[in-house]
Amino acid sequence: MQTNDRPTSPNIERVIESIRENLGEKITIDDMARTAMFSKFHFTRVFQRVTGVSPGRFLSAIRLQEAKRLLLTTSLSVTEIGQQVGYTSVGTFSTRFKKCVGLSPSDYRQLGGVVPHIADGSRRSRRGASLHGTIRSGDGDHAPATVFVGLFPDTIPQGTPARCAVLDRPGPFRLDDVPDGHWYLLAQAVRPGQEEAVDEHPLVAVHGPVVVGAGLVSKTLDVRLRPMEVLDPPVLMALSDARRAALKVAS
Repeated sequence: MQTNDRPTSPNIERVIESIRENLGEKITIDDMARTAMFSKFHFTRVFQRVTGVSPGRFLSAIRLQEAKRLLLTTSLSVTEIGQQVGYTSVGTFSTRFKKCVGLSPSDYRQLGGVVPHIADGSRRSRRGASLHGTIRSGDGDHAPATVFVGLFPDTIPQGTPARCAVLDRPGPFRLDDVPDGHWYLLAQAVRPGQEEAVDEHPLVAVHGPVVVGAGLVSKTLDVRLRPMEVLDPPVLMALSDARRAALKVAS
């Protein structure tokens, strides 16, 4: 979740664009700091503040985002795709991909980026808090057909959400029995005519961190969808790209 750090944002954007242009190369924190024209320590601190995640995690997320695209749009082998996005070991690539996306690279390709079921992770205790509120369309946007809402431990939508829901349109939502912790509410929307798994410009919303615990029973959140920006961490979990499945679940 980026902040309005205007003096430094262009430097960080330049780093992210450089990463995207050189994914097959070995990229270090020192390389990124030089591109930003900051010291290594200052760069790491600023990058975390502007994007919400560390440079290393952002780099890994961009690599996996590109791998998802290549799996759905090319006939390259899993090994070739792993190498193309900067992994020297196909085993490491496949393990990282499955952990973050929720499917192995081969399954992701075979299923066309679509997962059949939306699930959340934590066990139900019936003592957790309830988070509810409203997901709103951005000003001037056509109303999306479907909205996925999930709670994650940080600003990268990856792995299994703690709690999640699918809405058939922007509007009220409710997540019950939310476990204690610091959570980010992340949403991704389907725009009309873009129900396929590949969408390079999704509508997203980020709110957080939301602190749950210490007897909190309920909390109201109000978030607004907007076009994804350069400084936003990539959406990795297969669910957020599996919009055809989401549409079926929501109908």
